[in-house]
Amino acid sequence: MTAVFFSHLHPDHCADVTALILIRRYHPKPPFNTLERRLPIYAPAEGPTRFAAMHAPNEEERNSTDLSDVFEFHALRAGTFHIGPVEVTAAPMAHICEAYGFRVTAGGRTLVYTGDTARCGELDRLAANADVLLAEASWESQGTYPANLHMTGKEAGELAREARVGKLLLTHILPWTDPNAVFNDASAAFPGEVIAVRDGDVFEI
Repeated sequence: MTAVFFSHLHPDHCADVTALILIRRYHPKPPFNTLERRLPIYAPAEGPTRFAAMHAPNEEERNSTDLSDVFEFHALRAGTFHIGPVEVTAAPMAHICEAYGFRVTAGGRTLVYTGDTARCGELDRLAANADVLLAEASWESQGTYPANLHMTGKEAGELAREARVGKLLLTHILPWTDPNAVFNDASAAFPGEVIAVRDGDVFEI
């Protein structure tokens, strides 16, 4: 594992970091016992304190918890940087907290991940001409939803079409949302390949 990115700090996107803390700190065997190399974590600025709070059971321990033995924290901000041969561009998204989308390029191929966001200009620019767009599509296209929160399947499909991406992967389909409706809405808006991502899926970019 080279690095981990957290688009934002809502618990459905980062709560399992506590398991990562335990594995990297206490697992007795390679390749998990890696305290000689702290894992780079890229997250919004409050990441270190939020992750420590999830890990510590009480206020006294939260005040003294330091995760720097296992993680090397980097506060996300808008811009482009490199991790070895990989180029990463982070851009702020339209969500109800500090949140980022990512454009990741390596070997001449590009993946864009929206994180949680409504459709916005920053996302349009981030997604332009990507080989693969991993887009959140939380809602069906029917109904009225809060602003600056999530996209519908139709909006994800329209984004993919207008950005001229190669393939659209749908994720973050909520448990109470009909995945077939989201898939159909996205497919109607985007003429390319559309896949609704399932747990355990692996894709070659």
